[in-house]
Amino acid sequence: MTSATSSPLFPRPPGASHFPAVPDSADAVLEGLDPEQREVATTLHGPVCVLAGAGTGKTRAITHRIAYGVRAGILQPSSVLAVTFTNRAAGELRGRLRQLGAAGVQARTFHSAALRQLQYFWPRAVGGTPLPELLERKPPLVAEAAGAHGFRLDRNELRDVSGEIEWAKVTQTIPEQYPLMAAKAARETPRDPAEIARVYESYERLKHERGLIDFEDVLLLTVGVLQSHSATADEVRSQYRHFVVDEYQDVNPLQQRLLDLWLGDRDSLCVVGDASQTIYSFTGATPDYLLGFRNRHPGATVVKLVRDYRSTPQVVRLANDLLAQARGRTAEHRLELQSQRDPGPAPDFTEYGDEVAEAEGTARRVRQLIDSGTPASEIAVLYRVNAQSAAYEQAFAHQGVPYQLRGAERFFDRPEVKSAWLLLRGAAHSGGSADPELERLDIPGTVRHLLRTQRGWEDRPPAGSGATRDQWESLAALVRLAEDFARARPDARLADLVAEIRERAEARHAPTVEGVTLASLHAAKGLEWDAVFLVGLTEGMMPIIYAETDEQIEEERRLLYVGVTRARALLTLSWALSRTPGGRPNRTPSRFLDGLRPGSGRRAAAGPALADGGSGVTRGEPRRPAGGGSRRRVSVRCRVCGRTLTDAGEMKLMRCEDCPSELDEGLYQRLRDWRAARARELRQPEYCVFTDKTLLAIAETVPGSPPELAAIPGVIRRKLDRYGEDVLALCAGGDPPEPAAGEPFGD
Repeated sequence: MTSATSSPLFPRPPGASHFPAVPDSADAVLEGLDPEQREVATTLHGPVCVLAGAGTGKTRAITHRIAYGVRAGILQPSSVLAVTFTNRAAGELRGRLRQLGAAGVQARTFHSAALRQLQYFWPRAVGGTPLPELLERKPPLVAEAAGAHGFRLDRNELRDVSGEIEWAKVTQTIPEQYPLMAAKAARETPRDPAEIARVYESYERLKHERGLIDFEDVLLLTVGVLQSHSATADEVRSQYRHFVVDEYQDVNPLQQRLLDLWLGDRDSLCVVGDASQTIYSFTGATPDYLLGFRNRHPGATVVKLVRDYRSTPQVVRLANDLLAQARGRTAEHRLELQSQRDPGPAPDFTEYGDEVAEAEGTARRVRQLIDSGTPASEIAVLYRVNAQSAAYEQAFAHQGVPYQLRGAERFFDRPEVKSAWLLLRGAAHSGGSADPELERLDIPGTVRHLLRTQRGWEDRPPAGSGATRDQWESLAALVRLAEDFARARPDARLADLVAEIRERAEARHAPTVEGVTLASLHAAKGLEWDAVFLVGLTEGMMPIIYAETDEQIEEERRLLYVGVTRARALLTLSWALSRTPGGRPNRTPSRFLDGLRPGSGRRAAAGPALADGGSGVTRGEPRRPAGGGSRRRVSVRCRVCGRTLTDAGEMKLMRCEDCPSELDEGLYQRLRDWRAARARELRQPEYCVFTDKTLLAIAETVPGSPPELAAIPGVIRRKLDRYGEDVLALCAGGDPPEPAAGEPFGD
């Protein structure tokens, strides 16, 4: 992720643009490269292996390599195939190559390149038979295959079993071999391996009966055609003579087999990767091909990129120290990064009492960053599993912080973006005849005018969050894109912007939406932000509880390393001691932080970050009562041990946090569900109904009358009058009464 927006955390150079001028010669392509990047760019013959650490400019190196070869007349654009793993990455490669004057080079994902070849060669290979239809989504057919054996898979099981089938196919494992191979790979299978094998076999049969192929079949069939038809293989090899593979540590055995067939007996191959960023082993990816490249290609040139242009020395030092504790073959090949940036703030380690406090504390700090001038799009909150996002979505909504979930609907697939593009295209075709006002406006002014008059868009964002804010942010991103485009190409017309948007849509190269990114660590791969918050770093979550073998544990460490290296300037690592307010503080910080955070090996004492620039452990800010006046403290004793309570949270629970809890888990969940429904009716945050600790106290005491309910701190008279009947009904095991007709939603 890049931005031309300057931030107090990470100032951008003046004039920074997404659309740099095209170099005027081959030598100009090399300008600005460091010595190692220049070596990559100018080594155009024989096998080349680039070991590139995070933030070291690997994409810059390989795109300049291709562009230099093309501009120098050494490489023909149509003879080069650059492959990577995501449509976004392929789109970025195409965009950069176009900016460097190397349009015409094919940059695709493995699947896209294979599908294109298969569609062309399949009819010839099988005597005119059309290529089977591509199955876009596995789960429905997997569900049907499971049903044929009497299995009913829920939504999560469907996703996981589909993933197991994908793993089996890319590792070239047939159904009957699956149980043995899954055990050998120490896979954590979602069902009994024998059951998965039967579902896998039925899934393959159903596909065959219905004339369907899936994405893995695209690779398998392309491999089959190239292996079985030498004339076809020769034709492909005559077309593509030079290959570049990005993110080579993520190649799986099936992709490597296809690459070998594309290459044949030639050696014009450049691979780029970092074994320390291998985080997709569960999909079949392996760093073995990267680490063994010199064995497979004895005469290979190996170049190491270790100059980190992304992160400050403080962030880079933490990343290096994290990997220094790693073990295994991958760790033996780790790269020691060297920051090229000016010093910045020390990474901050923050401990919270519970997950709710962690989310609220993170949201407050994000709000402060935005208020101090850091663009929301330059901030990210990263977590281990997607289920962790809910608490942060709620906390950000309370703070009025705009956010976007990584992995949500694609930018150019959003209805408001499609509609705006059609509007701009129509205006470009009409040449302003439909609206004379457009004739005197520049491109950004035209875009703003059309969005205001035709779509009701305003310069100022709407209050709050939700769908309306999301739509505004999408259109604002188009406006910013128009501004960048106009700065880079002052003589361009609206039609040129329309063409740029179309190309980006085809490449899935979306502009930045102005919102804080919430994403899993896996989804954050390949991205970067000025400020990164790594949250939920406790044992059982990082490393994840089901990571049991040494290899799995080390992959979790690499996943955290990827998270650390996403940060340019500000990095915060946090954890919570309990899951819920009032819960036992029985969680411990991730073992990966041992030796990195102050006080490792024991619970760190509360205190501010070290003044000398070192990293300190801070406590999350305590909640403060609304209003600034002082209140007389009422003596409350623990209902278990009788000790006088002084902590506000313990007073709400009416017990010490360490005293045993008699929580009715079922009642607690019913109360939470009821609170969520009431909050939606009232259009208020959930804590405005009752806080989590008040609900915990209710679920522990199970009051049976209004006086007993009123005795619980947090149940004030107004809330007793409004919610008492509902709560007592839930405590008695019943349902809340239906609201009377005409009952108001708010005060």
